[in-house]
Amino acid sequence: MDLSLHNYQIDIEWTGNRGAGTDTYRGYGRDHIIRADGLPDIAGTADPTFHGDKDRWNPEQLLLAALSQCHMLSYLHVAVTHGVVITGYQDQASGTLRLNRDNSGEFTQVVLRPQVSLADDSQRELADSLHQQANRVCFIARSVNFPVLHEPVTA
Repeated sequence: MDLSLHNYQIDIEWTGNRGAGTDTYRGYGRDHIIRADGLPDIAGTADPTFHGDKDRWNPEQLLLAALSQCHMLSYLHVAVTHGVVITGYQDQASGTLRLNRDNSGEFTQVVLRPQVSLADDSQRELADSLHQQANRVCFIARSVNFPVLHEPVTA
């Protein structure tokens, strides 16, 4: 068994057909369901700017969440390997998406703002430095073509 390769699968079902399909740009809904075996469904849509439902997750939020979640999990792993005991972790992440004249767009950067609580405050400098190592091993951060920056706050 090759442990170096991992495959993931999800299913997407568009639920936004209001009767006429995509007959007009404003005539169809952007709602969809994201599914994976054994997990709760995620109600997805487009950003409200692009006629999505503000009460559902959009792909831009999900990308930001994936980066934040991956960094946290990578950071906790790196902390363990360096003997740093983390007792709390929160993040207030933000991302910037630039729209282009040809109707395309891309993220230009993401800023993660992890707030880390430590068991031993004397390890604050080491704990702050571990964010860079966590960024280097985070699978999602390594997969995007824009900078993922960090502004850690260690409590």
